[in-house]
Amino acid sequence: MVGLDFVKPIDKIETVHYIGLPVLLQHPWDIFTLNDEAIRSDFQLLKKGRKSELISGTNQTFKPDDIFIEPGAKIECAMLNASTGPIYIGKDAEVMEGCMIRGPFALGEQGVLKMGAKIYGATTIGPGAKVGGEVSNSVIFGNSNKAHDGFLGNSVIGEWCNLGADSNNSNLKNNYSEVRVWDYPTGDYIATGLQFCGLFMGDHSKCSINTMFNTGTVVGVFANIFGAGFPSKFVPSFSWGADKEGEMFLIDKALELAEKVMSRRKITLTEADKNILSHLYLMQLKPTAED
Repeated sequence: MVGLDFVKPIDKIETVHYIGLPVLLQHPWDIFTLNDEAIRSDFQLLKKGRKSELISGTNQTFKPDDIFIEPGAKIECAMLNASTGPIYIGKDAEVMEGCMIRGPFALGEQGVLKMGAKIYGATTIGPGAKVGGEVSNSVIFGNSNKAHDGFLGNSVIGEWCNLGADSNNSNLKNNYSEVRVWDYPTGDYIATGLQFCGLFMGDHSKCSINTMFNTGTVVGVFANIFGAGFPSKFVPSFSWGADKEGEMFLIDKALELAEKVMSRRKITLTEADKNILSHLYLMQLKPTAED
């Protein structure tokens, strides 16, 4: 067990008083189901007392008062429709030519929307992420790439992930029934209460070109997915290939790859990161009570 010597005494912790009802994330799918509410709330806070950068005349906008552009952002020849929800474009981000955005939408600092991307709300793209193709009601965390064509819907993608060109996910079952997903605490599939539910992918995971994800697929961290056919609906952490019972991505090779990938963005893989990932690797090797 990790030592608790770093924990501050309770009387040394700053207290922040909040008036209102908190938004609680109880399940992974809450990240995208509650994203509409979160974007609208954050938008009001981010623009309060501030003025948006001017929007270039090459763009077509709807309800421009609900579009906020941070300094350094580049947007040309795009369509921004905020009539369905606010649109926020972060500092030094880029929206390339031909992009079509329907709010609510947020693009983080230095994030990039590739040419011709089609984005439906409520979608959030994290800082440094590069996204193309079609995306609907999804959250893509920082420095992940879905740079090419392919559909991503009702999904959550962690940090430092990469979706190969023309990869797609299903977000609706053929019989329109409730989606069930893998649940780590119970070690079984559980009901989500949702008809639309797509892909959940942990940090540093990647898939090859033309990967096809079934409805409600759960992928752990550092999974490398490739091979013919649909991957399993549950792909464990450090998987090497598409099968649940396949080889493992060895931890030394995984950390070496992470350092290479992160160094391209001038970000260092810290010792704390290595310790966390190594712990997850050991849990995957020995998923027993002793862990």
